[in-house]
Amino acid sequence: MLLPASRHAAVLVTLALILHTPAFAQKRGITERDLFKFVWVADPQISPDGTRVAFVRVTVDEQADQYASGIWIARTDRSEPPRLLTGGTRDTSPRWSPDGSRLAFVRAAGTDGRGQPSQIYVLPMGAGEARAITEITRGANSPTWSPDGKTIAFASTTTQEDIKAGLKPSPEEAEKPGSVQSEKPGAPDHTEQQSQGKAEEKDKQKPRVSDVRVITSAVYRANGVADFGYVDSDRTSHIWTVAVPDGAAPIPAPAQVTSGEFAENNFRWSPDGSRIFFVSNRVKESYYFPNDTDLYSVAAGGGEPTKVVSIDGTIGNYAFAPDGKRLAFVGTLHGAPVRSYSQSDLWVADVPTAAGASSMPRNLTASYDFDIDGGLGGDQRAPRGAAPSGPVWTRDGRAVLIKAGEQGDANIKRIDISSGKVDAVTQGKHDIMAYTADDSGQKLALIFSSQTVLGDVRTLDAATGAMTAVTRFNDELFTQFTLSEPEEVWYNSFDGKRIQGWILKPPDFDAGRKYPMILQIHGGPHSAYGNTFTHEFQWMAAKGYVVLFTNPRGSSNYGQDFGNSIQFKYPGDDYKDLMAGVDEIVKRGYVDEGRMGVTGGSGGGLLTNWVVTQTERFKAAVSQRDISDWTNFWYTSDFWLSTPTWFQKPPFEDPADFAQRSPITHVKNITTPLMFILGDEDWRTP
Repeated sequence: MLLPASRHAAVLVTLALILHTPAFAQKRGITERDLFKFVWVADPQISPDGTRVAFVRVTVDEQADQYASGIWIARTDRSEPPRLLTGGTRDTSPRWSPDGSRLAFVRAAGTDGRGQPSQIYVLPMGAGEARAITEITRGANSPTWSPDGKTIAFASTTTQEDIKAGLKPSPEEAEKPGSVQSEKPGAPDHTEQQSQGKAEEKDKQKPRVSDVRVITSAVYRANGVADFGYVDSDRTSHIWTVAVPDGAAPIPAPAQVTSGEFAENNFRWSPDGSRIFFVSNRVKESYYFPNDTDLYSVAAGGGEPTKVVSIDGTIGNYAFAPDGKRLAFVGTLHGAPVRSYSQSDLWVADVPTAAGASSMPRNLTASYDFDIDGGLGGDQRAPRGAAPSGPVWTRDGRAVLIKAGEQGDANIKRIDISSGKVDAVTQGKHDIMAYTADDSGQKLALIFSSQTVLGDVRTLDAATGAMTAVTRFNDELFTQFTLSEPEEVWYNSFDGKRIQGWILKPPDFDAGRKYPMILQIHGGPHSAYGNTFTHEFQWMAAKGYVVLFTNPRGSSNYGQDFGNSIQFKYPGDDYKDLMAGVDEIVKRGYVDEGRMGVTGGSGGGLLTNWVVTQTERFKAAVSQRDISDWTNFWYTSDFWLSTPTWFQKPPFEDPADFAQRSPITHVKNITTPLMFILGDEDWRTP
């Protein structure tokens, strides 16, 4: 089921029935069904020479009730229109070879509407067809070329036991961790007796796999995992490599580089191709400790990993300097004592030259009080495809380019390696959602969004900050709409703290009229609204509502203290910030106080519940993917609060704190009609 369309329709129609005021239609307003016509772009990969960009294009197959994704290519000088490059419907992850002559990508072939385990394909860019270079049991993902272009590293949960047994899961079983079936298919059966005999023979060949789950970990479920979210601890994602065959040469057998109980993520080759670097948390039952990951390296042929860089927190995206002697990375300190919210920074470290040595990193942005590699929350990021970002070194090695989230915008910054000085490369009220750079570090391909632009591929000249549109897939559709540009507002909360928000008005807004108003509350809680496209807001405005969306305290992109100010007080003062925003818009005179609604999802669902237990000013509420009882959340969510981030103690030690901050405790105060929208397999807010 396509959750964005169905979820939005349910939320918006509910509020419409209660609060609806007809809106004047010039052209036409955007509707819930327009979601099916949207075209999304993701994972922009610029070629090494900067002349082309490959990207993932995602559309909706409404008849089949599923998404379709393919790899497209465009010239960065716009001399040719963008065109389809691959013919699959589940193609993602385009990756250029170092010389730009080939493109690797991931394809999950479909059978009867179900995806097979994904495999790595390589497409020659001159002439020829794409060819699979892996046939690995549990699938292959995240292709990464070696510097010489002869080998690709990839991730897989396949085990050596799978390889030895020659076992391969069916499409159904591939989605259920731990189940396998014989790779050898039986001949077609023509009678019931033959069918029974074949089944019995197949059962004898097939190793029996118990369906009993033995849970040995305190955290055993995860959102987005099939089969009721159960994580298969026996199938950890590891790094493999495969030699890229020439022409029609046979597919080489892949080689497993890493093994063991700990997973490896975000891997890339060292500049000389001798080692593979990766990020990992190699601590048993790490959920009992503050968030922490380190950077490791392992010989390309396998062996014992070596810790390269460590901080008291997590390491995210990283990149090697042009000379290969340094690396820049995004790091987030967890704080001591541990914090609810920790702001990310840009760090630089020397690459150790001796085996077993580690490097002392340096924080370049400790005095820059915004989110490095941060972004904005909306509802229209591509349903498939990655959103690459992270450090980009300038060719001279003196600076690093990286995006930052700053007061409702996400822009590219240039950070001086010596001084840490931060300068703007791009400026404006928009959201740079993803990007990659060519070999020079001078030209970038990026995904651009704004309040009225869904998301397009653009190129960026890092020297001038000029951006040029490469794709305009939604232009024809969007010319049919009358979209509103929101008004940015700053207002004082109860204690004088400044809060940023936006007011989105109906396209035919008349200040002399009274309009129904809907307060939108973001989740997280450490996330942020801003200048990115959000269909739900535009839909409401098109229906005649004034929409208020704000970033109360606890939101990201406003500094460390602002983000962490709700620790041990959530919900609380953030609710007061929201009500101060409502007061601000009401005093402007065009909101009908008798027709105000409130909605939000996840953390926004929690605050929606909290709002209706604290005030009767709203006439309708829709709580999406909510939390109503903190104790139940603590025991059942995949997001386990085992460290003192949101609560100082567990519920069995301080039940009063959990009860006081749970909306269910105050349920007797509710007079507002309240609708709940929940997901059957939502393990984050079950």
